[in-house]
Amino acid sequence: MSAMPQNFEPDEAAIATFMETAQRLEAELRTIVVGQERVIRELLLALLAGGHVLLEGVPGLGKTLLVRTLADALTLKFARIQFTPDLMPADIVGTTIVTEQADNPAASGKRAFSFQPGPIFANIVLADEVNRATPKTQSALLEGMQERTVSVGDRTRQLPQPFFVLATQNPLEMEGTYPLPEAQLDRFLLKIMVNFPKAEDLMRIIDTTVGTLSLQAKAVADGEQLQQMIATARAVPVATHIKEQAVRLLLATHPDQEDAPEKVRQFVRYGASPRGLQALITTAKVRALLEGRYNVSLEDLHAVAFPALRHRLVLNFDGLADGITPEELIEAVIEEVEAE
Repeated sequence: MSAMPQNFEPDEAAIATFMETAQRLEAELRTIVVGQERVIRELLLALLAGGHVLLEGVPGLGKTLLVRTLADALTLKFARIQFTPDLMPADIVGTTIVTEQADNPAASGKRAFSFQPGPIFANIVLADEVNRATPKTQSALLEGMQERTVSVGDRTRQLPQPFFVLATQNPLEMEGTYPLPEAQLDRFLLKIMVNFPKAEDLMRIIDTTVGTLSLQAKAVADGEQLQQMIATARAVPVATHIKEQAVRLLLATHPDQEDAPEKVRQFVRYGASPRGLQALITTAKVRALLEGRYNVSLEDLHAVAFPALRHRLVLNFDGLADGITPEELIEAVIEEVEAE
């Protein structure tokens, strides 16, 4: 797959193509996944920014269906890994096996080592219920997510491009789960909360799923087009005052900073990492394009702050004991920065 040049500057046609393709993709997902408009929009923000996504919600809300539908609409190679307590790292990345060299008569009876790639060698990898596997197995995703490579034995292999990990997890208070470590959470560009559908959406779910009608997503784009869309989004300009605002937002999540609001000082142990700043800017660029603009506004920044920062805030004991949510803290941070 051809890579975009380093100094890629999209023309008007590329920008128009981005907006049209993104709208068609969003419409296709909304046709099949009912009542999750915000989730679909946030998923597209991460996808078109080239990042990984963590979807959290109770079972049965359509998280797996959403990822499968996305893979169908993008005609990309899709792999699903069901995470369980007995899953091993080799079940994800692959392993070296001994094979008979039957295709070579001269080497009859000889054995050779060959690499059997695991399901991670796909464009879209669904890590289903990722918090049900042990930390050792969860960490098998880390190298692939960060470096887009997998090291097995004495070789490091490139993963296909584009490459996305879309992980789902049940809320951590449910039995039989292993909380994801902060280092792994930080590698997800966005954490998206999947809420329970409203009454009218539940009615539509009955109509579209409990019957003879079978819905299948139509192909909207392929991997090459997706790569071009990611490059187009990265080229969106960001004004200096927007960058400064993003930096202030990030610093205000740290309790030892002067500009941190009282709630952050009281309830936060660690603030968001520099990856959080990257997530704010890259997804704000995509949101600007989805809203029909070729420049990032403060509204874009505030809209993406919740999915970009909620999993990067580590609460202290008081915050956990008082049931403080990351959303409350992010709201306080936005208010504090806006008031400056």
